[in-house]
Amino acid sequence: MGLALAAGKLNIGSSTMRYIPALYAGKLLKKYYSATVLSAITNTDYEGEIKKYGDTVYIRATPDITIRDYAKGQTLVNEQPESTAVTLSIDKGKYWSFVTESVDKIQTDIKTFVNKWTDDAAEQMKIAVDTDVLANVYSDASAYNQGTTAGAKSSSFNLGVAGTAVGVDKTTILDKIVDCGTVLDEIDCPETGRFMIIPPMLAGLIKKSDLKDASLSGDGTSIMRNGMLGTIDRFTLFNSNLLAGTYSTGVYCIFGTKDAISFATQLTENEVLPNPNGFGTLHRGLQVFGYKVVKPQALGVLYAKKL
Repeated sequence: MGLALAAGKLNIGSSTMRYIPALYAGKLLKKYYSATVLSAITNTDYEGEIKKYGDTVYIRATPDITIRDYAKGQTLVNEQPESTAVTLSIDKGKYWSFVTESVDKIQTDIKTFVNKWTDDAAEQMKIAVDTDVLANVYSDASAYNQGTTAGAKSSSFNLGVAGTAVGVDKTTILDKIVDCGTVLDEIDCPETGRFMIIPPMLAGLIKKSDLKDASLSGDGTSIMRNGMLGTIDRFTLFNSNLLAGTYSTGVYCIFGTKDAISFATQLTENEVLPNPNGFGTLHRGLQVFGYKVVKPQALGVLYAKKL
């Protein structure tokens, strides 16, 4: 739209005269993508076993051996150790596909548009897979690591439950993160490699909180000054818009270690081939994958919302 015209004046750039051309920018508008965290929070320990063949891996577990009291001369009780294998299945698939016309590739002034489109597809694929995983794994966390009575020893921590999220603000957000760490401590989850994924609304509360002890962030400078989330109470914090839930009712914030979730990709295809129904090219990609919470004790969920 050009400048406004006075009444009765002719617009020579109108749709009929076209004396003032419309120009198209030579660069595409920059596109923003949601941050993905899957590679940082899952392990791929069993991917190699399923990469070339099969659609299922049965992950065998070490049984719990019973310790009993002993009195001299007693008859010993012998047990047969037993454990249940965990099943990791390759049962998910996502794809993208688009067509380009030969004439368009010749006539367009943006000669790199195909690369731009396939780059976008790759980013959208990562987002789709992340969203799938984050939307489903939280429900498989140990019962001790979620709910209104979390804590394997004390049952004294309220981490929220569907329909009743924990309300937090800048004065309580740190306490709640520490509670999540304590919940993992009570179930003997290792301290190394702990992570926590939170939405931007909670990340903002952390940055507003009064972190007087800069060592809480794992840095010599307070979060208030450097603007980074860093590490809080042994958790490496990740900021993500892909968590399940809503800001109004509550978001499922996942925490734990990489031992909890195993992820495997069996097939990743990217093809470029002639369009059989026209003069052009088909561009398509496929990812076949699976994931499983193999160690529920190493996974917890905080269902929270901003007060």
